[in-house]
Amino acid sequence: MSKRRRVVVTGIGAMTPLALTLEETWEGLLAGRSGIGPITQFDASGLPVRIAGELKGFDPKQYINFKEARRMARCSQVAVATAQGALADAGLALPLADEERVGVLIGSGVGGLERAIAGIDTFHTKGISRVNPFILASTLVNMPSHHVSYWAGAKGPISTVVAACATGTQAIGEASEFIRRGAADVMMCGGVEALIHFSPIVGFAAMRALSTRNNEPEQASRPFDADRDGFVFSEGCAILLLESLEHAQARGARIHAEVLGHASSSDAFHVAQPDPEGRGASRAMEWALEDANVAPADVGYINAHGSSTLISDPIETRAIKRTFGEYAYKIPINSTKSMIGHAMGGAGAIEAAVCVLTVERGMIHQTLNLENPDSECDLDYVPEGARQADVRVALKNSFGLGGQNACLVVGRYEE
Repeated sequence: MSKRRRVVVTGIGAMTPLALTLEETWEGLLAGRSGIGPITQFDASGLPVRIAGELKGFDPKQYINFKEARRMARCSQVAVATAQGALADAGLALPLADEERVGVLIGSGVGGLERAIAGIDTFHTKGISRVNPFILASTLVNMPSHHVSYWAGAKGPISTVVAACATGTQAIGEASEFIRRGAADVMMCGGVEALIHFSPIVGFAAMRALSTRNNEPEQASRPFDADRDGFVFSEGCAILLLESLEHAQARGARIHAEVLGHASSSDAFHVAQPDPEGRGASRAMEWALEDANVAPADVGYINAHGSSTLISDPIETRAIKRTFGEYAYKIPINSTKSMIGHAMGGAGAIEAAVCVLTVERGMIHQTLNLENPDSECDLDYVPEGARQADVRVALKNSFGLGGQNACLVVGRYEE
């Protein structure tokens, strides 16, 4: 059997509620700033939840031709804009030198749902003649992958992962497989969600899953804190540019980190509630470590799913203990969602980008608002502020509705 190809990260783009660039987002995380605030994209005054993590100041016309942007859902607009940052960071210019060896795999949880609702409203109020003919296509969850592929001229493999809140993490892992098996040399991959809209807010509010701390939005996302009352819905995107090591070396690329392994698993338990003992989550972690050929004691940092819901935070804690045993108490763990909320399909990709920067730069951001630790969440969740750390291997957890578990392992690049 031939030795599988090594996969490295050479470019990163990110748009989050903290900033519209990767570097400004990273600065905000290290400073312990929150990107959560009142909802401005629609009138939420009559709802029990009136806060979210919005992309502040995003204007698609700054990145995309106006005519094209009008035909795209917001998630596709954000994905293309973020991909531009990833390509620039990787030092790749358009047109691509070998377009058939560059692939795209971008996931989303719900895609352009807002466009479908708008089309239905137009039909009922103005008739079919006024319905935008691009409405149906723009709603599809594979459209961010299409639009990034079209913009970049990438003609290699293309795919989409739809795995609820595990989407972004699983998308990066699955994209690495195209390179591992030789189907592509470069993959533009990640996750996006851009739906600050009444439909998900109403749905999650009805589930009582969202924080109602409307008067203190910056303190609403409180992973592992005893006073948490739900997660904060947000939007965002991260795109990672992956390359085979040989391809990256041949063009003299800067290497941020290496994708060592990944895995997914199913709870097969409940549509919304995770396995109470965290067995599915633990399986994903164990299998990802096995795929990466990494021992549990080699992991120096975990970026947790850490959603700030009453149910999931203790379960993730149990899953980490199940996987790492007593060593779990020695691993620094944080939740990026404490500052940017939960960007659903985009969350895992943003947090994977954070893992890459942590490995590369030796800094672990804090878990914001962890002031009164839950007794069931008794691990080192870095509550005190950003921390210097020599992290050689990082693990990223993501868990989603439908019992979807995904785990990604990234490491410092070493020849």
